[in-house]
Amino acid sequence: MKTKHVVVLPYDQKWNDEFNKIKDELLKELNGKVISIEHVGSTSVKGLSAKPIIDIDIVIKDYASFDEVLHGLNRLGYAYEGNLGIPGREAFKYENKPQFMIHHIYVCTKDSTELKRHILFRDYLRCHKKAVEEYSRIKEEAAALYPDNIEKYIEYKSPVIEKLYKEAGIV
Repeated sequence: MKTKHVVVLPYDQKWNDEFNKIKDELLKELNGKVISIEHVGSTSVKGLSAKPIIDIDIVIKDYASFDEVLHGLNRLGYAYEGNLGIPGREAFKYENKPQFMIHHIYVCTKDSTELKRHILFRDYLRCHKKAVEEYSRIKEEAAALYPDNIEKYIEYKSPVIEKLYKEAGIV
């Protein structure tokens, strides 16, 4: 699901509530098959402005359990898209889930570099209010400058992300 129009909103507590609704549905099918279901991305950080899209990492032990999780997600209406060019992160799409906010589902092994990056960045931001303020500001600027160009939006905020990654010890 590609973003057609970039909208960045101030943090909204309902994003966490929406994550929990989606997580509850996922656990009905995946309970006992996964290590955890993590709310990652900007909507997972209190106070951070974000595109109102929930990012979810489903954590599995290793790829031996992937097929079981794949079939469970298929039963819930999610279709496998492959890794979309990012090793260690398997993406899923869906159609017709109006009961939920727009969300992205990824399956990662517990040792995945991408999972570690998501968790480290989320946790760093959760503990550093100044970083949240800086990142919010740049995301809001990027959305105002490039509301119809997701690539330019990403390009504009990338230097700040790289700076925050260094501060967080991710790079």
